[in-house]
Amino acid sequence: MSFSNINDHWLVGARACPSPHYNQRPDGEEISLLVIHNISLPPGQFDGPYIEQFFQGQLDASKHPYFAEIAGLRVSAHLLIRRDGSVIQFVPFNERAWHAGASCFDGREQCNDFSIGIELEGTDDLPYTDPQYQALATITRTLMQYYPAITCDRITGHEHIAPGRKTDPGPAFDWPYYNSLIAK
Repeated sequence: MSFSNINDHWLVGARACPSPHYNQRPDGEEISLLVIHNISLPPGQFDGPYIEQFFQGQLDASKHPYFAEIAGLRVSAHLLIRRDGSVIQFVPFNERAWHAGASCFDGREQCNDFSIGIELEGTDDLPYTDPQYQALATITRTLMQYYPAITCDRITGHEHIAPGRKTDPGPAFDWPYYNSLIAK
């Protein structure tokens, strides 16, 4: 998939998996920040159905001990990029996904109000895959085209907007490589 078009705030080529965990952005709020995250459920395990279930509020706490800790959380992201580069969209870009939590960027708090959140299936300390970087770079360029207030200096990691509370995408994320890809 090329992921080079957006139709009615949905990424063309992404699989739609709507989440109930979103709400409206404040009136007149411009989308001006891209936040990169990581997630794996159970932690360190990939390719299961659990991230989708979590973002949809359908995670069965009996399936893994860790799930009992998070099953009641109401969390979402706009996109998830799987290890193979496939993409799932949970929330339309014009709506506020619940991905950043308590956060601050460039002196502004509540980053969910003005950001798009992309989750990479991964962990802080395991390398991300090239298909993930390729998909992320293409999507980033597309988002920058459709939402021009997102510029290269307004792309950040969750760890940067919630320091001390969050660590993702972590030291395994290759920022120089990613930045070289979005510059193409």
